[in-house]
Amino acid sequence: MKTRILIAVTGVLVLAGAAVAYVGFASARSHDVAATGAVSLAPGPRLLFRSTADADRGHVATVSATDPGGPRTVSPLSCTRVYAAGGTGLCLRQDGDLTTYQLAVLDRGLAVQREIPLVGLPNRARVSASGRMLAWTVFVTGDSYNGGLFSTRAGILDTATGDLAGTLEDYAVTVDGKPYQAADLNFWGVTFTRDDRHFYATMSTAGHRYLVAGDFAAHTVRTLRENVECPSLSPDGTRVAFKSAVDGDPARGWRLAVLDLAASRVTPLAETRSVDDQPAWLDDHTIGYGVPRGPGHADVWSVPADGSGAPKVLIPEAESPAALGS
Repeated sequence: MKTRILIAVTGVLVLAGAAVAYVGFASARSHDVAATGAVSLAPGPRLLFRSTADADRGHVATVSATDPGGPRTVSPLSCTRVYAAGGTGLCLRQDGDLTTYQLAVLDRGLAVQREIPLVGLPNRARVSASGRMLAWTVFVTGDSYNGGLFSTRAGILDTATGDLAGTLEDYAVTVDGKPYQAADLNFWGVTFTRDDRHFYATMSTAGHRYLVAGDFAAHTVRTLRENVECPSLSPDGTRVAFKSAVDGDPARGWRLAVLDLAASRVTPLAETRSVDDQPAWLDDHTIGYGVPRGPGHADVWSVPADGSGAPKVLIPEAESPAALGS
């Protein structure tokens, strides 16, 4: 657990450093960036992402799904992490200064519909296929059980009812079929089913990392299997893409794989590098994910979901990908 947290801290500090370097730059360029075009979150054959290019770093952008390496449309909106589905967007961003962050709910035209303060550094973001349910993960400090190092908090918002779960740590937990309570529960990497009630996520406790199935209405989670992190449910709801620690040890890095939920069969993907990201389904057969290329820069790569083929760069100078659909 401590090893995972230390690795997370390193990633967060790099992210925070990039954000600090970007603030003045973004202000100076916002007028030029806005002139490049209007980004829409309406369903369509486009890929959404966060740009890491020097000219528009941090800005939300889209490209054609059929020409992802081609011309991009860049918005004036800046986010640390972004995701969208069903015409609704989720932007995790700085809240006016360098020390606080917020969740911004976006409509299909990127207009902010609601803002929620975040206690912690943004890390993961997801929106349900309908656009109704939003989920996020942040890193926080101050938990007594880990000596003040970083922990995680995962929250969920129902945009239809306004119901907000600021943390999943209050949910009733079942481990291996038995009720479970512990001070060191951490959750991250939520992904929703199509009924807008159930979800999958990662839960850690006592040095173990579990794939859990959750029920937003009942406020319950139950463990399914170990060594599954940052799950992402396929469009057809039958498979989960995820990262797993090599030999169960995050210090050795992570590998991407896909779990067939019905058969309980895991298929390792062709990407053999360590990938510290929540993979995204770009369609029923393709997984997308961000890979850093240097300080402040990354590329979105893709790989077949069936374990075949080879990884390839999909969107240069990009991260935090989401398929907006047809």
